Amino acid sequence: MMISPWDRWFSTSCCLCCHVRTGTIILGVWYMLINAVVLLILLTALSDPEQYHLTSAELANDLDVMDDANMCIASAISLLMILICGMATYGAYKLRAAWIVPFFCYQIFDFALNALVAVSIVVYPNTVQDYLQQLPDNFPYKEEIAALSNVCLVLIVLLFIGSILSFKAYLLACVWNCYRYVSGRGASEILLYVTTNDTTVLLPPYDDSVSVPLKQAPPPYTTATA
Repeated sequence: MMISPWDRWFSTSCCLCCHVRTGTIILGVWYMLINAVVLLILLTALSDPEQYHLTSAELANDLDVMDDANMCIASAISLLMILICGMATYGAYKLRAAWIVPFFCYQIFDFALNALVAVSIVVYPNTVQDYLQQLPDNFPYKEEIAALSNVCLVLIVLLFIGSILSFKAYLLACVWNCYRYVSGRGASEILLYVTTNDTTVLLPPYDDSVSVPLKQAPPPYTTATA
């Protein structure tokens, strides 16, 4: 019997020997906390712009680092992320597979963006040096990093991004396994098992039994005897 690749990589356990449901709940709560902290910082900066407003004059540029419109957009994104992570946490806890899908789609989008960054560095290796030149003069170890060769910088950046991609791919697999587990649990609960003393009867789902056409009724008794 051949096993599909999806079933071959399917597992109900993740890091630290946790169940995939537990891992998804922990991951959802962790993302919620991070985005809640970011949202709190952005709302604080919007409420007191004189204290938290940073201009790029401090960073040797002529444009503002982040104006109020961008901060409002960032706040809306953080609020949306809190909602998505909350849905994933609730879906994993209550065995609702559909609630996990938005968080899984976000993970795919985030993984694709990081992969595009890695590809762009391979195609355009000079972008690393250009990014270093845009950093402020008081950035720690800027001169030491800029003194390295371009090939060495590209390898270091690719190694760093590769480790991040591997970690994100593992988390992506954990959430996908959780979705499959919850979907499988939901499908198995549709079937009814009626157990008697020594027999087990498998009843079909209600929708299938309703969709079965009824047999033609027998003719009336008077017609059959006539």
